[in-house]
Amino acid sequence: MLDTIASVGNILKDIRETNNFSLQDVTRVTQINYTLLSRIETGKRLPTKEQIQKLAVFYKYDENELIKHLISDKIICEIKDEEFGIEAMQLAEKKIQYGKSLFIEYENQERIKLESRRYIGNKAKLTNWIMNTIQAETKNIKSFIDIFAGTAIVSQSAILRYDKVIINDLLYSNNVIYKAFFEKGKWNKEKLVDFIHKYNSTNSNLLGDNYFSNNYGNKFFEQNIAKKIGYIRQDIENKRANLTEKEYNILLATLIYNIDKVANTVGHFDAYIKKPIRKKPFQLKLIEINDFDNVEIYRKDANLLSKDIKADIAYIDPPYNSRQYSRFYHIYETLIKWDSPELFGVALKPEPENMSTYCTVKAKNSFKELVTNLDVKYLAVSYNNTYKSKSKSSENKIKLEEITEILNNIGETKVFEQSHKFFNTGKTNFSDHKEFLFLTKKYE
Repeated sequence: MLDTIASVGNILKDIRETNNFSLQDVTRVTQINYTLLSRIETGKRLPTKEQIQKLAVFYKYDENELIKHLISDKIICEIKDEEFGIEAMQLAEKKIQYGKSLFIEYENQERIKLESRRYIGNKAKLTNWIMNTIQAETKNIKSFIDIFAGTAIVSQSAILRYDKVIINDLLYSNNVIYKAFFEKGKWNKEKLVDFIHKYNSTNSNLLGDNYFSNNYGNKFFEQNIAKKIGYIRQDIENKRANLTEKEYNILLATLIYNIDKVANTVGHFDAYIKKPIRKKPFQLKLIEINDFDNVEIYRKDANLLSKDIKADIAYIDPPYNSRQYSRFYHIYETLIKWDSPELFGVALKPEPENMSTYCTVKAKNSFKELVTNLDVKYLAVSYNNTYKSKSKSSENKIKLEEITEILNNIGETKVFEQSHKFFNTGKTNFSDHKEFLFLTKKYE
């Protein structure tokens, strides 16, 4: 058993002698110089991490245990000649204890879930019905495509049911969210907690204005919150070299989900509420993080991607009316790209980008091309009856009869429907709102 207060040199000597090895035996196998080994064991020199690893292999001993002793010896060597060395050690111990309590506090903090974001067309309340219907009406499904993923609520359910899930959306902000919530990658919980604590401890009254607060302050966000958002976003970018790709995406997604709760809007950024903004507390909470092996994530035009991917079933939920998602969520797009674009109009939008043909008169042809090109056995298509809407911007660009005709022409099609209360952020109002789910088994 290791002596917890012994030096790493003494420990290595005890291990060697217990196993009846001579210094020559160790030198011959590890290629570590005989004299150097002697100096290490007598405490005249500290070994390197590489030497510890070689010795741990030779002695068949716990490498991590030896490295911990090496680090503690290095600390002692560093402070032993300092005037306030003991006091510094005591202070360091207090800081470590504070760090542990802080980590426990954040560890116990509730995580923000994927479905908690406000988003037009959010399928959170319909996902169980959609997925249960798909499973009941299809056979031998192992791979799944969510080609207009949006919030990725349906993708999240599919990940737990199928061997492979392809997730796609054209928005930069959605792509970051998918990678943060789903993609497998290296990330350190303690590091992320440190970042969140730092941001929550930052006094926004002491921050200067920045691109975000100059443009969106006292409009889409309260001024001090806008300053803090801009500060956090820039700090994440400044620290990017010290973050893994997963950690970078987690911090960006965490920022999006937290500012969604304090935005001075009705759920999108096509406009802001023209009233004085009530001050709100702004404390970040981490998102719920997962690592899945069965996920592929893309940010491509759906019709182009459809020619390059293959699966057993594709779930299709495109935008059907004239409201462009890239314009509704332009602030998130700017926040992720962080390119300080010139902004225009009352809603402060950048130049148009990633505009979908599904929001135009070309929607019918685009849909027909998509479902024809997709290399799948089944198609599951969501559709709602906002085509009856009195609002021109809410009116569907593809009629129910048209989508029915297109799907009937490419396969055996069944239609299911479900009544539900829809997410409406505008003035559109009508009763008997329904969600349709078309399930098509494509002709071979």
